[in-house]
Amino acid sequence: MDGVLSPEEISALLQESEDLSDVEKDAIGEVGNISMGTASTTLSTLLNQKVDISTPIVSVVTWDEVVESYERPCIFVKIGYIEGLTGNNILILKEKDVKIITDLMMGGDGSNTEDELTELHLSAISEAMNQMMGSAATSLSSMLKRKIDISPPQAELFDLQGSIDINDVDEFLGGNFVRVAFRMEIENLINSEVMQLYPIPFAKEMYNSFRDNIESDTPQTKQASPPPQAAPTPTPVPQVAATPPPGMGQPNMGVPNMGMPNMGAPMMDMSMYNQAPVNVQPAQFSAFAGDFNPITQQENIGLIMDVPLDVTVELGRTSKSIQEILEFSPGTILELNKIAGEPIDVLVNGKYVAKGEVVVIEESFGIRITEIIK
Repeated sequence: MDGVLSPEEISALLQESEDLSDVEKDAIGEVGNISMGTASTTLSTLLNQKVDISTPIVSVVTWDEVVESYERPCIFVKIGYIEGLTGNNILILKEKDVKIITDLMMGGDGSNTEDELTELHLSAISEAMNQMMGSAATSLSSMLKRKIDISPPQAELFDLQGSIDINDVDEFLGGNFVRVAFRMEIENLINSEVMQLYPIPFAKEMYNSFRDNIESDTPQTKQASPPPQAAPTPTPVPQVAATPPPGMGQPNMGVPNMGMPNMGAPMMDMSMYNQAPVNVQPAQFSAFAGDFNPITQQENIGLIMDVPLDVTVELGRTSKSIQEILEFSPGTILELNKIAGEPIDVLVNGKYVAKGEVVVIEESFGIRITEIIK
């Protein structure tokens, strides 16, 4: 019957919707290459280490294939797209790599990987991935010409060898999904594979947006460059024989010309070349007035007398790592860089202007100025 699909055709359409063509895979790989390149730059700045990410390899896989090909246990970082694209992404990182990245973020050298993975590690890797994928979303916005925004990433430890209810992670893992695999190298500390998983409809939506933008740009490019036109044929210019100025005789043929005019011809009138005399005088400069009154100038400062300024009294300073700050608790004592009895610094709008000593005025602290800094 016309208009009715056979079971074979329905099955073929369903299979096509659950797979990606080679063209779609190449386009998604190119998009991932650009966006993850931006993300690697962000991570390099965050860790103060050189980060290299290889060209992504795009494939359609199942959950069993992921379990067989990846190290256990590992960290799942879930990123949700809340604007511009619809769907979730999951980044899979090795547990050791997460410990190295966390140690680098806390000012270490990346060698502290023996401790057990804690909530501190998960929180740190979530923040790192938030900045990485945030910059990748910005890059996607430029490519797809629409605003792309993500939700804060959530990191969780999973042991792929044990029993995992994949519906607790994300429902799209129950069927076929897209895997984008690439190698991440951080100096001589990390050289391992990182996987990014997302649903096939998400990949198709990203591909369609990427393709539509390319097609919309193509006519503009063609219209911007008009077809070349044939160059006009140059009009021949008639040749005019050179004529000597009036009054100048032709040199005698066979007689050497010594630069003298023909004696039989009248002399040239040189008055046309005479210029009128120019009156040149030295520059005249006015003398500076000697009636400058500084008292009159100082009166203008009254215009800004009521401008408020921020006055800060700095007791001292210190520097702490993120790990030390997270360990703060009531009763923690911070040692400052000031010695007891040393003058206190006074700053106006952040500029160091004076020194002083702490005093008590009724129930408030105050400072007595002891020295003005010139």
